[in-house]
Amino acid sequence: MNSILSILHTVGANAFALGLVIVLHEAGHFFACRRLGVRVEKFAFGFGPELIGFTDRVGTRFSLCAIPFGGFVKPAGEDPTTEGAQAPKADEYFGQNWARRLIIVYAGPAMNYVLAFALYTGLIWGKGMPESSKEPVIGNMMVGFPADKAGIQIGDKVTAFGGRALAGWEDLATSIHRSAEKEITLSVERDGKKLDIKVVPQKNETGDRGVIGIMPKAEYKSVGPLAAGREALRLCWVQSKQTVTVIAGKLWKRERPDLAGPVGIFQMVSRASRAGWEEFVFLIGFISVAIGFFNLLPLPLLDGGHAMFYWWEGIRGKRASVAVMEKANTLGIAFLMSLLVFATYNDVLRIRTERAAKAEKSEKAVELKK
Repeated sequence: MNSILSILHTVGANAFALGLVIVLHEAGHFFACRRLGVRVEKFAFGFGPELIGFTDRVGTRFSLCAIPFGGFVKPAGEDPTTEGAQAPKADEYFGQNWARRLIIVYAGPAMNYVLAFALYTGLIWGKGMPESSKEPVIGNMMVGFPADKAGIQIGDKVTAFGGRALAGWEDLATSIHRSAEKEITLSVERDGKKLDIKVVPQKNETGDRGVIGIMPKAEYKSVGPLAAGREALRLCWVQSKQTVTVIAGKLWKRERPDLAGPVGIFQMVSRASRAGWEEFVFLIGFISVAIGFFNLLPLPLLDGGHAMFYWWEGIRGKRASVAVMEKANTLGIAFLMSLLVFATYNDVLRIRTERAAKAEKSEKAVELKK
C-alpha cells in the first residue's frame, strides 16, 4: 500500500510541477495570439486522447488529455506546408508580419521567467532571504562528493580540522580549499557524540582548490516584497548565466556536460516534493527558468528556432522557403532526439553513481559505529 501511495505521490508531484511550467509556457503563446487577433484552434493540457474539453465562443477547443506531462497551443494557419499555398487570412498565424510572430514565440519563454520570478519572490518574501550561517554546521551536501562518501551527514557540526579547533565556517572552508587531494581529519559532533572522519578533498572544476561537497546551514532574514523581488530577479539572471558558463566550460574542456533528461527531472521533482514545500516551489521555479532559457536557443522546432527564421525574414524582407524550413526542422528533430538520448544516458549514469555512493556511505557508517 505504501509503495502505491509513493508512486501516486511521485506521479502527482511531477504532473503538477511539469504541467504548471509547460501549460503557463503555452499560455504565453495563447494570450499573445489572442491579444494580436490570431485565432487559436486548440489549447491542450497534456498529450494523447482527450478526456474532457469544451469549445469557447470564438472556436478555441480547450482539452484535458490523458498524458498529463505537457501541453500545446495550435494557432490557425501556423504550418505553411506548400509553396504557393493560398494566402493566409488576417486572423491566422502566418497572416501576421514577422515582428508580431516574434512576439508570439517569445511570449512562451517570457511566461516561464514570469512564473519563476513570482515563485521566487513569494518564497523569499514568505520565508526570508537565505544567508549562510557562520557556524561550521553542515547544511547540505552534494551526492557522490568526498564528504558524502566519507559518511559526513547534514546537521553535523565540525569542531576541529586536523585536531585544530575551528573559528567558524570560513576557517573550515579555507582549510579544505588548501588541502586538495590530501587526506584530512574532521572532528564532528553528531547527536551528542564526537567522531573523527577522514576525507580527501577533490579538486574543483578549475583545479585551483579542494572541495568535499558541503554547504553551510542557511539562516533566513525577513525582507519586504521589493527586496524579495530584486533577489528573485537576481536568481533568474544567475541561473540563466550559469547554464551558459557551465555548459560552455564543459564543452571547451571537452568534458561531458551533466545534463538532466526526463528521468533526472522526474527524480529531482520527486525528491523535492518530499523534502518540503519550499524545496518543491523553488525547484518548480528552477525548472521554469531552464525550460524558458532552453526555448530561447536558436534551434529548429524550439521557440528560438522559429524566432531565428522571423529575424531573418525581417532582415531580408522575405520569408524563408518551405523547403529550407522543412530541412531545418528535420535537423532539429535529429538534434533534439540525440540530446534526449544523451541526457537520458546521463541520468542512468547519475543513478548508478548515487547507488554506489550510498552503498559506500552505508559501509562507512558501519565502520564509524564500530
